[in-house]
Amino acid sequence: MGINKTLPYYILENFKNNPSKIAVREKDFGIWIEIKWKEYAAKIVKLAKYFESLGLKKGMNIAIIGDNKPEWVIAELSAQLIGSIPVGVYQDSVVEEVKYLLDASDSVIVVAEDQEQVDKALEIAEYEDSRIMKIIYYDDRGMYQYDDEILIYFEDAINDMEISDEDIEKYLNDKVNSVSADDVAVMCTTSGTTGKPKLAMLTHKNLLFMAESLAEADPKYSTDEFVSFLPLPWIGEQMMCVVSALRFGFTVNFPESTETMQADMKEIGPHFVFSPPRVWENMASSVHVKIMDATKFKQFVYNKLLPIGYKFAEAKFNKVEPGFMLKLKYKFAYIVLFRKLKERLGFSFLRSAMTGGAALGPDTFKFFHALGINLKQIYGQTEIAGISCIHRNDDIDFTSVGVPIKGTEIKITEDGEIISKSDAIFAGYYRNEEATKETIVDGWLYSGDAGYFDDSGKLVVIDRMKDLMYLNDNTRFSPQFIENKIKFSPYIKEAVTIGDKRDYVTLILNIDMEIVGKWAENNRIGYTTYTDLSAKEEVYELVAKEVEKVNAELPGEMKVKKFVLLYKELDADEGELTRTKKVRRGFIEEKYKEIVDALYTDNTSVKINATIKLQDGRIRNLETVMKLYHMR
Repeated sequence: MGINKTLPYYILENFKNNPSKIAVREKDFGIWIEIKWKEYAAKIVKLAKYFESLGLKKGMNIAIIGDNKPEWVIAELSAQLIGSIPVGVYQDSVVEEVKYLLDASDSVIVVAEDQEQVDKALEIAEYEDSRIMKIIYYDDRGMYQYDDEILIYFEDAINDMEISDEDIEKYLNDKVNSVSADDVAVMCTTSGTTGKPKLAMLTHKNLLFMAESLAEADPKYSTDEFVSFLPLPWIGEQMMCVVSALRFGFTVNFPESTETMQADMKEIGPHFVFSPPRVWENMASSVHVKIMDATKFKQFVYNKLLPIGYKFAEAKFNKVEPGFMLKLKYKFAYIVLFRKLKERLGFSFLRSAMTGGAALGPDTFKFFHALGINLKQIYGQTEIAGISCIHRNDDIDFTSVGVPIKGTEIKITEDGEIISKSDAIFAGYYRNEEATKETIVDGWLYSGDAGYFDDSGKLVVIDRMKDLMYLNDNTRFSPQFIENKIKFSPYIKEAVTIGDKRDYVTLILNIDMEIVGKWAENNRIGYTTYTDLSAKEEVYELVAKEVEKVNAELPGEMKVKKFVLLYKELDADEGELTRTKKVRRGFIEEKYKEIVDALYTDNTSVKINATIKLQDGRIRNLETVMKLYHMR
């Protein structure tokens, strides 16, 4: 009988074989606090025992909500030890969203980070149908005034528990023998672009198979450092921060806060990074805004040397050996500029960078390769434990997502849909057999994505099947392709393509307040609010130049004819974006129907009466006239 390899199995392995190795590191009050495997395993076992004392068992699940901290992962692993399934909730979710996930997952315990998340859980606990029997919080700031029996501080739950190394090993051994590789290890939410998110059940076998298959294509080592800063409910962060860290024994580092993340990453210098496109787009924008603020000399150096980086990257994409002079120029550019840029981004020791979760625009992809960052596209979905394709080091391009990883088979249906088969395919959606049957057919996972294999056998993903659009002349186009190209502009934060069953393509755009604001200040253009800035004639002309650049690269029928700068930023709290920041295009078209319809008239403006929800919860009525820009 083979070894029953599960996540608890690797907790035991690391505890026995590497007790003095640093498992996790957390920055608190400016100091990096290290937790070695011996202490880490003890905390996991203690919390599992506390869960058991509350009556938690298989079939009763837990929810975790908060920023990435060691306690988040400890709670997840502790639940897995006793057969309970953890589900992560995005920390910016509003009460209604949290309640939906707690109900849908049958969660009876909530592990919450701080006062903000505790307030959400307490509000839900007051409902008559609430199952919540305990709320455990791990940041006690502001909690001194709370007096409710349902609450307990994380440290208080485990501190009084005395446990020896022998007890820890015995407990872990017992649990390893009682947890099967086919048991569900975690539930991850789907993105929910068309409705409420579903809960995808991933087994220990699914997760470990995926971690090992990915590492075969992109190796991980026990000496590696990883910085965990993306939301843990996301399958990508689960794969790296939890599963791969356990399987390969590298150290996971938790930044002090979102604000200090870049500085903390610079201190650690991770060996690999896995982020969705939005993070890479934001990083590219941050470089652009810093250059806008730099001296004339630095701007001159940047503008002279960056094209050399692009030429060098192009040679790599085309698998052409760069000439001697290009190599020499690139080495000079790297020493003078690119190395310093990489260092400021926290990538001094970076061996591998990956992007996944959605398509990354080719311009952003080329930009990072120009800097010497080995960025690779990954393709997959939550239902296949995150990954099914990846670029290999010697075969990177910006049009494809690479070839399938070991143990994964991919086919394209007659309709052009990408379907996959592997041991990583999920066990189904929790309490949703109908949706499961629609997604898994004869062992094949139907992705809902349209794609094809190029001449070299690499997979090219076009867009979501349901998102592909057709103009009235039957021209098919991918809205995401256009959006990714326009979002490479540092001035554009978000883009929504309109055009399905219409005569031409239009865009609803969000400007980047920080960068456009800086540009306005440099050009002595006064403004007060986001709404005011986005309505400026000069800003429209600035954005029009960016749209012109995109149009120059698009076929005639797909060129953008008109655009509008929205009076507010798209917001997940208002249902316009998912919690993973994907555009809910159908919802936006319906919500802003008046604007969309106006884009398909000869009008040059549209008058809007709208209500805006402010960050403090107040509602403000807004009456404004929005310009409809007709491209020349």
